[in-house]
Amino acid sequence: MPDAGETPMPEGRGARMEALDCGAPEGGAPRVRGLSVDGISVRYGQHLALEGASIRVGPGECVVILGANGAGKSSLLRGLTGLTGREPGARLRWNGADIAAAAPESLVERGIAHVPEGRGVFTALSVEDNLALGAMPARAQDGAAARREKVFSLFPKLAERRRQRAGTMSGGEQQMVGIARALMSNPDLLLLDEPSLGLAPIVVGEMFDALARIRDEGMAILLVEQNVDESLALAARGYVLEAGRIVAKGESAALRGDPAVARAFLGG
Repeated sequence: MPDAGETPMPEGRGARMEALDCGAPEGGAPRVRGLSVDGISVRYGQHLALEGASIRVGPGECVVILGANGAGKSSLLRGLTGLTGREPGARLRWNGADIAAAAPESLVERGIAHVPEGRGVFTALSVEDNLALGAMPARAQDGAAARREKVFSLFPKLAERRRQRAGTMSGGEQQMVGIARALMSNPDLLLLDEPSLGLAPIVVGEMFDALARIRDEGMAILLVEQNVDESLALAARGYVLEAGRIVAKGESAALRGDPAVARAFLGG
């Protein structure tokens, strides 16, 4: 049964994806396709920022985590990738492998790329040099030149300014550099933390257009956002975080009219 205030998962793509992710072969560990996170909690001192969150992202699926500032969205991504310590007991699996003890840098070689809040670009380096750093993992060596041209087709402004220092670019352009560098690592799953934060509306539109192209090419995306309309238009499914707990989940069409979404942002 769903928790109080939780949107039941409707029958359809999202429900099928969760079922596929959790099948257990006879006599073995659960067979997990894509990303499976169970019971993740993150604490900062005495403050429990995230409590017992469980999410799924299937292969090639786009999933959004919605919530207001301080809801625990960034803590979820940082806890998942090991950038922030987790409380004991969380179960994390990626394509069947236990990644709970994996170092953050090792996740890149496994095909998980994280673009943290604040972009995290190397401001003293050019766009091209930032992209070259993204292509350093062994899994990214083959086809790096072709991947760079593909990234430039996604973000034409970066192609025009490939030799410009990233630190002299606008916030929207720096966000593009951050996503482009992550794509250069040849990921199967892209983790994005508030990519539209602080950007002008026209740049937000360009950003989500590029993310739609990435999604349509079959890359899985886990997106943390406050932009409800754009995010639900992009994602197949979503989860809603409020005060560190998941209070609703479901397919995007169902979440659009869910009162839990309004409560998460407006309170009450």
